[in-house]
Amino acid sequence: MIARMWEIRASKSGFDELLAWVCDVAVPRIEVLPQHVSSDVYSSTDNRIVVISKWRNTPESMPAPPPHLIARAAHVWDFTPVDR
Repeated sequence: MIARMWEIRASKSGFDELLAWVCDVAVPRIEVLPQHVSSDVYSSTDNRIVVISKWRNTPESMPAPPPHLIARAAHVWDFTPVDR
């Protein structure tokens, strides 16, 4: 299992539209892929949106967001579970 964290900062006026795009366009595009297990979307008070998705093997990339809605490019990190 691989967990992918995708984080992006919205432009000051683009937060609501970017969040809607993430929930209505980006996440549904990856949820139909066979290796996808689950996804959760989070937001913060400083215009950040985070998607944590879980994958059976190699994660797929999120679609590119509309450039006018973002303050900077997305950051992506992959994590694997730790046996404790």
